[in-house]
Amino acid sequence: MSIYKKFNLKKVINASGKMTILGVSKVRKSVFEAQQSGGETFFEMSDLLEKSGDYLGKLLETESGTITSSASAGIALSIAALIGEGDDYHLYHPYTNRISKREVIIPKGHNVNYGTGVEVMIEQGGGKVVEAGFANECSQKQIEMEITDNTAALLYIKSHHTVQKSMLSIEEMVQISKKYQIPLIVDAAAEEDLFTYTKQGADLVIYSGAKAIEGPSSGFVIGKKKYIRWIQLQNKGLGRSMKIGKDNILGLMAAIESFLEEGSESGESMKERLMPFIDSLNQIDGILAEIVQDPAGRDIYRAQVKIQHPNKTALEITQELKQGNIAIYTRDYQANNGKLEFDIRQVSTTEMNEIVNRLKRLLTEED
Repeated sequence: MSIYKKFNLKKVINASGKMTILGVSKVRKSVFEAQQSGGETFFEMSDLLEKSGDYLGKLLETESGTITSSASAGIALSIAALIGEGDDYHLYHPYTNRISKREVIIPKGHNVNYGTGVEVMIEQGGGKVVEAGFANECSQKQIEMEITDNTAALLYIKSHHTVQKSMLSIEEMVQISKKYQIPLIVDAAAEEDLFTYTKQGADLVIYSGAKAIEGPSSGFVIGKKKYIRWIQLQNKGLGRSMKIGKDNILGLMAAIESFLEEGSESGESMKERLMPFIDSLNQIDGILAEIVQDPAGRDIYRAQVKIQHPNKTALEITQELKQGNIAIYTRDYQANNGKLEFDIRQVSTTEMNEIVNRLKRLLTEED
Protein backbone atom coordinates (compact mmCIF):
# COMPACT_ATOMS: atom_id res chain seq x y z
CA MET A 1 0.00 0.00 0.00
CA SER A 2 1.36 3.43 -0.92
CA ILE A 3 1.93 6.13 1.69
CA TYR A 4 -0.74 8.23 -0.03
CA LYS A 5 -3.34 5.48 0.38
CA LYS A 6 -2.29 4.44 3.86
CA PHE A 7 -2.71 7.91 5.33
CA ASN A 8 -5.25 9.24 2.80
CA LEU A 9 -2.84 11.92 1.61
CA LYS A 10 -3.00 14.06 -1.49
CA LYS A 11 -0.16 13.83 -4.01
CA VAL A 12 1.81 17.04 -4.46
CA ILE A 13 3.78 18.57 -7.31
CA ASN A 14 6.26 20.84 -5.58
CA ALA A 15 6.87 23.78 -7.93
CA SER A 16 7.22 26.08 -4.94
CA GLY A 17 10.85 25.21 -4.21
CA LYS A 18 12.54 23.52 -1.27
CA MET A 19 9.85 24.59 1.16
CA THR A 20 9.32 23.27 4.69
CA ILE A 21 5.53 23.08 4.26
CA LEU A 22 5.98 20.50 1.49
CA GLY A 23 8.67 18.36 3.09
CA VAL A 24 11.55 20.48 1.74
CA SER A 25 13.52 18.27 -0.70
CA LYS A 26 14.28 14.83 -2.04
CA VAL A 27 17.27 12.99 -0.56
CA ARG A 28 20.00 10.86 -2.11
CA LYS A 29 20.38 7.10 -1.61
CA SER A 30 23.62 7.65 0.33
CA VAL A 31 21.64 9.63 2.90
CA PHE A 32 19.19 6.78 3.48
CA GLU A 33 22.09 4.36 3.89
CA ALA A 34 23.78 6.61 6.47
CA GLN A 35 20.49 7.01 8.36
CA GLN A 36 20.03 3.25 8.46
CA SER A 37 23.57 2.80 9.77
CA GLY A 38 22.89 5.35 12.49
CA GLY A 39 19.60 3.77 13.41
CA GLU A 40 21.29 0.39 13.96
CA THR A 41 24.16 1.74 16.10
CA PHE A 42 24.62 3.29 19.55
CA PHE A 43 26.77 6.28 20.49
CA GLU A 44 27.49 8.61 23.37
CA MET A 45 25.41 11.36 21.83
CA SER A 46 27.43 14.28 23.20
CA ASP A 47 30.56 12.63 21.77
CA LEU A 48 28.86 12.12 18.38
CA LEU A 49 27.67 15.74 18.24
CA GLU A 50 31.05 17.17 19.21
CA LYS A 51 33.18 15.00 16.93
CA SER A 52 30.83 15.10 13.95
CA GLY A 53 30.76 18.87 14.39
CA ASP A 54 34.55 19.13 14.40
CA TYR A 55 34.67 16.92 11.30
CA LEU A 56 32.10 19.24 9.70
CA GLY A 57 34.33 22.20 10.52
CA LYS A 58 37.23 20.57 8.68
CA LEU A 59 35.02 19.83 5.67
CA LEU A 60 33.86 23.44 5.51
CA GLU A 61 37.23 25.01 6.36
CA THR A 62 36.19 26.65 9.62
CA GLU A 63 36.88 26.01 13.30
CA SER A 64 33.95 23.73 14.13
CA GLY A 65 30.26 23.03 13.66
CA THR A 66 27.28 21.38 15.26
CA ILE A 67 24.18 19.60 13.98
CA THR A 68 20.75 20.87 15.04
CA SER A 69 17.20 19.70 14.44
CA SER A 70 16.58 22.57 11.98
CA ALA A 71 17.91 25.95 10.88
CA SER A 72 15.27 27.57 13.11
CA ALA A 73 16.65 25.66 16.09
CA GLY A 74 20.07 26.89 15.02
CA ILE A 75 18.90 30.50 15.40
CA ALA A 76 17.35 29.95 18.85
CA LEU A 77 20.32 27.97 20.15
CA SER A 78 22.89 30.40 18.76
CA ILE A 79 21.10 33.31 20.46
CA ALA A 80 20.84 31.37 23.74
CA ALA A 81 24.52 30.40 23.55
CA LEU A 82 25.73 33.96 23.03
CA ILE A 83 23.53 35.25 25.85
CA GLY A 84 24.54 32.50 28.30
CA GLU A 85 28.24 32.36 27.33
CA GLY A 86 28.54 28.86 28.80
CA ASP A 87 27.09 29.81 32.20
CA ASP A 88 25.54 26.87 34.07
CA TYR A 89 22.87 28.96 35.79
CA HIS A 90 21.70 30.35 32.45
CA LEU A 91 21.58 26.83 31.06
CA TYR A 92 18.73 25.93 33.40
CA HIS A 93 17.23 29.42 33.63
CA PRO A 94 17.47 30.76 30.05
CA TYR A 95 15.11 33.68 30.65
CA THR A 96 16.55 34.76 34.01
CA ASN A 97 16.46 38.43 34.99
CA ARG A 98 20.04 38.10 36.19
CA ILE A 99 21.21 38.52 32.61
CA SER A 100 20.38 41.84 30.95
CA LYS A 101 22.71 41.53 27.94
CA ARG A 102 20.09 40.11 25.57
CA GLU A 103 19.65 42.59 22.73
CA VAL A 104 19.99 41.19 19.19
CA ILE A 105 20.31 43.80 16.45
CA ILE A 106 18.84 42.90 13.06
CA PRO A 107 18.13 45.08 10.00
CA LYS A 108 14.40 45.85 10.05
CA GLY A 109 14.02 44.50 6.50
CA HIS A 110 15.43 41.16 7.68
CA ASN A 111 12.80 40.55 10.35
CA VAL A 112 10.66 38.52 7.96
CA ASN A 113 8.18 35.67 8.07
CA TYR A 114 9.76 32.54 6.57
CA GLY A 115 7.06 30.22 7.96
CA THR A 116 7.33 31.88 11.33
CA GLY A 117 8.81 35.23 12.26
CA VAL A 118 12.57 35.57 12.67
CA GLU A 119 11.82 37.40 15.92
CA VAL A 120 10.03 34.29 17.26
CA MET A 121 13.29 32.35 17.12
CA ILE A 122 15.27 35.22 18.62
CA GLU A 123 12.83 35.46 21.52
CA GLN A 124 12.76 31.68 21.96
CA GLY A 125 16.52 31.86 22.46
CA GLY A 126 15.99 34.51 25.13
CA GLY A 127 16.93 37.46 22.94
CA LYS A 128 15.33 40.87 22.74
CA VAL A 129 14.79 42.02 19.15
CA VAL A 130 16.23 45.41 18.19
CA GLU A 131 15.36 46.45 14.64
CA ALA A 132 17.79 48.81 12.92
CA GLY A 133 16.95 51.17 10.09
CA PHE A 134 13.75 50.93 8.10
CA ALA A 135 11.91 48.24 6.14
CA ASN A 136 13.54 49.42 2.91
CA GLU A 137 16.88 50.73 4.19
CA CYS A 138 19.60 49.82 6.67
CA SER A 139 23.14 51.17 6.74
CA GLN A 140 26.20 50.55 8.91
CA LYS A 141 25.48 53.77 10.78
CA GLN A 142 21.91 52.68 11.50
CA ILE A 143 23.17 49.39 12.96
CA GLU A 144 25.78 51.15 15.08
CA MET A 145 23.19 53.58 16.44
CA GLU A 146 21.39 50.65 18.12
CA ILE A 147 24.43 49.18 19.91
CA THR A 148 24.33 49.40 23.72
CA ASP A 149 26.01 47.68 26.66
CA ASN A 150 23.17 45.13 26.46
CA THR A 151 23.86 44.09 22.86
CA ALA A 152 24.55 40.34 22.83
CA ALA A 153 24.71 39.67 19.08
CA LEU A 154 24.18 40.95 15.56
CA LEU A 155 21.99 38.92 13.20
CA TYR A 156 21.99 39.05 9.39
CA ILE A 157 19.50 37.05 7.31
CA LYS A 158 20.81 35.99 3.89
CA SER A 159 17.60 35.07 2.09
CA HIS A 160 15.32 35.84 -0.81
CA HIS A 161 12.63 36.56 1.79
CA THR A 162 14.39 39.71 2.99
CA VAL A 163 14.37 43.20 1.50
CA GLN A 164 17.26 43.32 -0.98
CA LYS A 165 17.59 47.01 -1.81
CA SER A 166 19.47 49.58 0.29
CA MET A 167 20.67 46.99 2.81
CA LEU A 168 24.19 46.80 4.18
CA SER A 169 26.25 43.79 3.09
CA ILE A 170 27.57 40.94 5.20
CA GLU A 171 31.06 42.42 4.82
CA GLU A 172 29.80 45.68 6.33
CA MET A 173 28.10 43.80 9.16
CA VAL A 174 31.40 41.99 9.82
CA GLN A 175 33.17 45.35 10.09
CA ILE A 176 30.72 46.41 12.80
CA SER A 177 31.13 43.08 14.57
CA LYS A 178 34.90 43.45 14.67
CA LYS A 179 34.81 47.14 15.63
CA TYR A 180 32.57 46.57 18.66
CA GLN A 181 33.62 42.96 19.45
CA ILE A 182 30.04 41.74 19.14
CA PRO A 183 29.44 38.23 17.67
CA LEU A 184 27.77 38.13 14.26
CA ILE A 185 25.31 35.38 13.32
CA VAL A 186 24.44 34.88 9.65
CA ASP A 187 21.31 32.86 8.92
CA ALA A 188 21.94 31.38 5.47
CA ALA A 189 19.36 28.60 5.77
CA ALA A 190 18.60 27.99 2.08
CA GLU A 191 21.97 29.10 0.65
CA GLU A 192 24.29 26.76 -1.24
CA ASP A 193 27.52 28.60 -0.41
CA LEU A 194 28.96 26.81 2.62
CA PHE A 195 32.30 28.63 2.73
CA THR A 196 32.06 32.36 1.98
CA TYR A 197 30.30 33.70 5.06
CA THR A 198 32.70 32.24 7.64
CA LYS A 199 35.63 33.32 5.47
CA GLN A 200 34.17 36.83 5.39
CA GLY A 201 34.34 36.86 9.18
CA ALA A 202 30.90 35.81 10.45
CA ASP A 203 31.23 34.13 13.86
CA LEU A 204 28.34 31.68 13.39
CA VAL A 205 26.60 30.70 10.14
CA ILE A 206 23.36 28.70 10.13
CA TYR A 207 22.14 26.40 7.35
CA SER A 208 19.20 24.10 6.74
CA GLY A 209 20.23 20.51 6.18
CA ALA A 210 17.12 19.71 4.18
CA LYS A 211 17.06 22.53 1.62
CA ALA A 212 20.04 23.12 -0.69
CA ILE A 213 21.93 20.21 0.91
CA GLU A 214 19.03 17.78 0.30
CA GLY A 215 19.55 15.99 3.60
CA PRO A 216 17.06 14.80 6.24
CA SER A 217 15.17 17.15 8.57
CA SER A 218 18.06 18.95 10.22
CA GLY A 219 20.16 22.08 10.38
CA PHE A 220 23.75 22.93 11.21
CA VAL A 221 25.79 25.82 12.55
CA ILE A 222 29.44 26.42 11.68
CA GLY A 223 31.97 28.94 12.90
CA LYS A 224 34.05 29.85 15.96
CA LYS A 225 34.75 26.81 18.14
CA LYS A 226 34.13 28.66 21.43
CA TYR A 227 30.65 29.66 20.33
CA ILE A 228 29.92 26.22 18.86
CA ARG A 229 30.75 24.62 22.22
CA TRP A 230 28.34 27.03 23.92
CA ILE A 231 25.63 25.92 21.45
CA GLN A 232 26.33 22.26 22.17
CA LEU A 233 26.10 22.97 25.90
CA GLN A 234 22.55 24.19 25.26
CA ASN A 235 21.56 20.57 24.56
CA LYS A 236 21.37 20.21 28.35
CA GLY A 237 19.00 23.16 28.52
CA LEU A 238 16.89 24.87 25.89
CA GLY A 239 18.15 22.50 23.21
CA ARG A 240 16.66 19.45 24.91
CA SER A 241 13.35 20.20 23.20
CA MET A 242 15.15 20.49 19.84
CA LYS A 243 17.33 17.39 19.97
CA ILE A 244 18.22 15.57 16.77
CA GLY A 245 18.53 11.79 16.46
CA LYS A 246 21.66 9.86 15.58
CA ASP A 247 20.17 8.70 12.27
CA ASN A 248 19.61 12.26 11.04
CA ILE A 249 23.05 13.40 12.25
CA LEU A 250 24.74 10.75 10.14
CA GLY A 251 22.29 11.25 7.27
CA LEU A 252 23.08 14.96 7.18
CA MET A 253 26.83 14.34 7.25
CA ALA A 254 26.43 12.03 4.23
CA ALA A 255 24.32 14.66 2.46
CA ILE A 256 26.95 17.36 3.03
CA GLU A 257 29.72 15.10 1.73
CA SER A 258 27.66 14.31 -1.37
CA PHE A 259 26.79 17.97 -1.87
CA LEU A 260 30.45 18.99 -1.70
CA GLU A 261 31.37 16.29 -4.20
CA GLU A 262 28.48 16.56 -6.65
CA GLY A 263 27.04 20.03 -6.10
CA SER A 264 23.49 20.86 -7.11
CA GLU A 265 21.76 21.50 -10.41
CA SER A 266 23.33 24.44 -12.23
CA GLY A 267 21.45 27.49 -13.42
CA GLU A 268 22.27 26.59 -17.01
CA SER A 269 20.68 23.17 -16.55
CA MET A 270 17.56 24.76 -15.07
CA LYS A 271 17.27 27.18 -17.99
CA GLU A 272 17.64 24.31 -20.46
CA ARG A 273 14.86 22.33 -18.74
CA LEU A 274 12.70 25.44 -18.47
CA MET A 275 12.73 26.38 -22.17
CA PRO A 276 10.20 23.76 -23.43
CA PHE A 277 8.08 24.38 -20.32
CA ILE A 278 8.01 28.12 -21.07
CA ASP A 279 7.12 27.45 -24.72
CA SER A 280 4.19 25.27 -23.67
CA LEU A 281 2.95 27.81 -21.13
CA ASN A 282 3.03 30.61 -23.71
CA GLN A 283 0.66 28.64 -25.92
CA ILE A 284 -2.08 29.03 -23.30
CA ASP A 285 -4.36 32.04 -23.72
CA GLY A 286 -4.17 34.40 -20.77
CA ILE A 287 -0.56 33.59 -19.87
CA LEU A 288 2.73 35.35 -20.54
CA ALA A 289 5.68 33.23 -19.34
CA GLU A 290 9.40 33.91 -19.12
CA ILE A 291 12.51 32.64 -17.34
CA VAL A 292 13.62 34.73 -14.33
CA GLN A 293 16.51 34.48 -11.90
CA ASP A 294 16.12 34.26 -8.13
CA PRO A 295 15.78 37.86 -6.81
CA ALA A 296 18.54 37.31 -4.24
CA GLY A 297 21.01 36.62 -7.06
CA ARG A 298 21.37 32.87 -6.50
CA ASP A 299 22.07 30.61 -9.47
CA ILE A 300 18.43 29.52 -9.52
CA TYR A 301 16.09 30.09 -12.46
CA ARG A 302 12.32 29.75 -12.51
CA ALA A 303 9.33 30.14 -14.80
CA GLN A 304 7.46 33.36 -14.10
CA VAL A 305 3.89 33.46 -15.36
CA LYS A 306 1.93 36.67 -15.68
CA ILE A 307 -1.80 36.01 -15.60
CA GLN A 308 -3.71 38.08 -18.17
CA HIS A 309 -7.06 36.31 -17.96
CA PRO A 310 -10.23 38.46 -18.02
CA ASN A 311 -12.05 36.52 -15.30
CA LYS A 312 -9.41 34.87 -13.10
CA THR A 313 -6.70 36.37 -10.94
CA ALA A 314 -3.33 34.87 -10.10
CA LEU A 315 -4.46 34.44 -6.49
CA GLU A 316 -7.51 32.44 -7.60
CA ILE A 317 -5.39 30.24 -9.85
CA THR A 318 -2.90 29.41 -7.08
CA GLN A 319 -5.79 28.14 -4.97
CA GLU A 320 -7.39 26.20 -7.83
CA LEU A 321 -4.08 24.49 -8.66
CA LYS A 322 -4.03 23.05 -5.14
CA GLN A 323 -7.42 21.36 -5.64
CA GLY A 324 -8.07 17.95 -7.20
CA ASN A 325 -6.24 14.63 -6.84
CA ILE A 326 -2.83 16.24 -7.30
CA ALA A 327 -2.07 19.53 -5.56
CA ILE A 328 0.25 21.83 -7.51
CA TYR A 329 2.09 24.33 -5.32
CA THR A 330 3.59 27.45 -6.90
CA ARG A 331 5.66 30.33 -5.56
CA ASP A 332 2.95 32.90 -5.01
CA TYR A 333 4.85 35.78 -3.40
CA GLN A 334 3.88 38.03 -6.34
CA ALA A 335 0.38 36.65 -6.84
CA ASN A 336 -1.15 39.92 -5.66
CA ASN A 337 0.68 41.54 -8.60
CA GLY A 338 -0.69 38.99 -11.06
CA LYS A 339 2.44 36.81 -11.23
CA LEU A 340 3.19 33.20 -10.30
CA GLU A 341 6.53 31.40 -10.33
CA PHE A 342 7.29 27.73 -10.87
CA ASP A 343 10.50 26.39 -9.30
CA ILE A 344 11.44 23.23 -11.20
CA ARG A 345 14.34 21.98 -9.07
CA GLN A 346 12.16 19.22 -7.61
CA VAL A 347 9.88 18.85 -10.66
CA SER A 348 10.14 16.19 -13.37
CA THR A 349 9.26 16.63 -17.05
CA THR A 350 6.10 14.58 -16.51
CA GLU A 351 5.08 16.89 -13.68
CA MET A 352 5.77 19.98 -15.81
CA ASN A 353 3.43 18.56 -18.43
CA GLU A 354 0.78 18.05 -15.74
CA ILE A 355 1.16 21.72 -14.70
CA VAL A 356 0.66 22.85 -18.32
CA ASN A 357 -2.42 20.67 -18.73
CA ARG A 358 -3.97 21.88 -15.46
CA LEU A 359 -3.44 25.51 -16.41
CA LYS A 360 -5.01 24.88 -19.81
CA ARG A 361 -8.10 23.44 -18.14
CA LEU A 362 -8.33 26.23 -15.57
CA LEU A 363 -7.94 29.04 -18.06
CA THR A 364 -10.05 27.68 -20.90
CA GLU A 365 -13.05 26.28 -18.98
CA GLU A 366 -16.28 28.17 -19.48
CA ASP A 367 -17.17 30.66 -16.76
